Amino acid sequence: MPEVTIYLAAGRTPEQKKGLLRDVTSAVVANTGVVPDLVTVQIIETSPEFKSKGGIPYSERAPALTVRDPG
Repeated sequence: MPEVTIYLAAGRTPEQKKGLLRDVTSAVVANTGVVPDLVTVQIIETSPEFKSKGGIPYSERAPALTVRDPG
């Protein structure tokens, strides 16, 4: 029973998170051979003020560095 935990800075839409859950589940199924009902995926969101990269909080980083345009 594979379990995947994803940590994200808050700010994604419900549709983006649903797609991520679906795609990660599919990747686990493809690489382990288990059925989808045995895969657990959870997203843990953190406020951008409390998550940093390179010592710079996500809330202070340029948007181009934190979220890719899906289009």
